[in-house]
Amino acid sequence: MATNKELLSKGVKYLFGALPLMFIGPSVMYNAFMNKKNDFHYVVLSVGCLLCITAVVLAFIGLNTIVKAVFNDEK
Repeated sequence: MATNKELLSKGVKYLFGALPLMFIGPSVMYNAFMNKKNDFHYVVLSVGCLLCITAVVLAFIGLNTIVKAVFNDEK
């Protein structure tokens, strides 16, 4: 079992991984909507959606890990 400090650092790493995706994903989606006449519109849009979903999942895992580290009652 990992200690609370290790769990906390693991959760923060997940959050730092999600942070750039929170900005890159919407930017890619905006680019896809501005270039609708391009042939790769749907490919770029799906990549942007995938990046946004990944950001949300990583943020959820990170916050869940941090909560487990803070409120862990090992006795």
